[in-house]
Amino acid sequence: MEQLREQYPDARHFCWGYIIGDPDNTTSAGFDDDGEPSGTAGRPILNVLQHKSIGNVIIIVVRYFGGIKLGAGGLTRAYAGSAQAAVDEMILNPYVPMTQIQILAEFATEAQCRYMIESLGGHIDDVAYSKQVTLTATLAEADVENLKARLAMDGRVLDNSED
Repeated sequence: MEQLREQYPDARHFCWGYIIGDPDNTTSAGFDDDGEPSGTAGRPILNVLQHKSIGNVIIIVVRYFGGIKLGAGGLTRAYAGSAQAAVDEMILNPYVPMTQIQILAEFATEAQCRYMIESLGGHIDDVAYSKQVTLTATLAEADVENLKARLAMDGRVLDNSED
């Protein structure tokens, strides 16, 4: 918010609505009217997010006073319209819970382990070499059991599977 206030120093209001978590089972949701009449700014922004079932998002509308008072209805429509325009431009990605794992592998099987992780959409965070190779990787929680099964078939050991 500080960045926005610095970026738009002449703006009068920075109103927002947010949803944290799954939109159907939110951890937290809220809004702020930032000095606008109660319920005319942040609430309409939050309503747009709730009606679109979007989670893990915040919309902040920056408003300048243009010299004409809009009234409560006009403010509500303006803020809801701005939020709707932002939502219409969003590229939404589904939330995928991720986890970090460590894999112990022989040097000869390192490339195969890397391939298995990457084929499941995971990525390698770190590699440590000693008597064996320790790969630290991040992948979707839903893919951990699949990776464990693939690794176990070839005699590799998965260690510290949940952080």
